[in-house]
Amino acid sequence: MQKPLGVILAGGLATRMGGGDKGMLPLGREGTGGTLLSHVIERFEPQVAGMALNANGDALRFAALGMPVLPDPVEGFVGPLAGVLAGLDWAASQGAEAVVSVAADTPFFPCDLVPRLMLAAEGMEHPLVLACTPDGRQPTFGLWPTALRDDLRAALEGGLRKVVMWTDSHGGREAMFDGTGAPFFNVNTPEDLAHAQALLEAAT
Repeated sequence: MQKPLGVILAGGLATRMGGGDKGMLPLGREGTGGTLLSHVIERFEPQVAGMALNANGDALRFAALGMPVLPDPVEGFVGPLAGVLAGLDWAASQGAEAVVSVAADTPFFPCDLVPRLMLAAEGMEHPLVLACTPDGRQPTFGLWPTALRDDLRAALEGGLRKVVMWTDSHGGREAMFDGTGAPFFNVNTPEDLAHAQALLEAAT
């Protein structure tokens, strides 16, 4: 399988951060303009053939990123599967057979995320794999086949919201990551953001 396209999921409401675009919160050395989202982009870009951002509202606020902005195709902020579906529709329009999703609030995800997801999908008719740690599956980090996008659309319109219920129904697999360094640590609160800043400073 060729290197897949990537979609960054940023379509949530960020209620625990007071609302707004969580991915645009500052992260990194002061004065560099670094944000949560910029760290995600820097880590993701080498792993995929191209990227899009799943976000709702006025797309112009992300114009400086220079990438397609994809709103949820299902109304009502129904969760990450809507963002995955947006990515799948976009990937299908580009002739791609798969898309990898990552979360916009998880700045330290593995630099080998995509190749390990693809390795776990070997032999599958439709590549469908979720990242996993000893603590459980990471439903916003996955490899998704464009061939199943209409099935996913129908499931969402029928009320399905839980990622693993849909992946399990299609024989989805898991790619295990050992969890060292909390690779899927995500920023949900101001305290989490402070912790991410501390982790970044400790690594530099």
